[in-house]
Amino acid sequence: MRASTLQRLFCAAALALGLNASAAEITGAGATFPYPIYAKWAEAYKKETGVGLNYQSIGSSGGVKQIRTKTVAFGASDAPLSGDDLNKDGMVQFPAIIGGTVPVYNLEGIAPGAIKITGEVLAEVFMGTITKWNDPKIVALNAGVKLPDLAITVVHRADGSGTTFNFTDYLSSVSKAWADSVGKGAAVKWPAASSMGGKGNEGVAANVMRIKGAVGYVEYAYTKKNNMPYMMIMNKDGKYVGPDDKTFEAAAAGADWFSVPGMGLSIVNQKGAQSWPITTASFILMYKNPADKATSDEVLKFFDWSFKNGKKMAIDLDYVPLPDALTKQIREKVWSQIK
Repeated sequence: MRASTLQRLFCAAALALGLNASAAEITGAGATFPYPIYAKWAEAYKKETGVGLNYQSIGSSGGVKQIRTKTVAFGASDAPLSGDDLNKDGMVQFPAIIGGTVPVYNLEGIAPGAIKITGEVLAEVFMGTITKWNDPKIVALNAGVKLPDLAITVVHRADGSGTTFNFTDYLSSVSKAWADSVGKGAAVKWPAASSMGGKGNEGVAANVMRIKGAVGYVEYAYTKKNNMPYMMIMNKDGKYVGPDDKTFEAAAAGADWFSVPGMGLSIVNQKGAQSWPITTASFILMYKNPADKATSDEVLKFFDWSFKNGKKMAIDLDYVPLPDALTKQIREKVWSQIK
């Protein structure tokens, strides 16, 4: 074979490798809530396709900021953007996974699920109006549980967080006092005198495990990973339920995702005897007219593969995968807007 022919073949191969390398990593940033399942999907997807995912688990507010500055191919947020904001930014939004936020505690000798609580009492704990674990309101809900005379330290997210949005959305729905004085948002002013922040679900979990008498809220995968004691919560039907994929699925079952602009539906405090009351979706944000169409296409391929092949992985981590009928609608109604 002539040298010139070899040179042309070598150049062609190098170009092909260069193209593959440029498409070998997708960038995304945002919510810590879905990080465990995105990491699992990414590992399996790279084994099958060679395309990796570099996902920065920096919190929902950070994810929104990154996609708006166009430093990543997609943003992830558990606090959905409004239809007006999506239109202004030229973006679309769709849910990718469903899971639950869980109140967790650090009390020696008290097992996971041993403490029962109502939404109203939980709000008082996080407001700081209930300051000790043996407060009569907690004791009245927990006959037979030896609650200590121990101060409560409230641990919350220090960063802008979709998990905080979900948690405060729930507290606002069950407590007028909370709704009027604190409200809901990715970041709020925490009123409890004895409180401290932690960065990400990881930071909250670490602080709760470190501080005796602490109470906090984390995504359920972090509860399981760290074997953290969690509370049973009374739901809208008056039933005490624990967090798992079945109770998250029950809460999401009746959701009408296209009833609000951008699919930004709140599914906290849903009816149903089995419904976990602090259930949420995590959302993906992408531009309708991306600057890098090839990378945007790779993002859609990743989520398309994950929707089709990642259900068992999601269930194993106690998330709820989206039903096939919904992912079909997302492809037809949302992804079709991305040019």
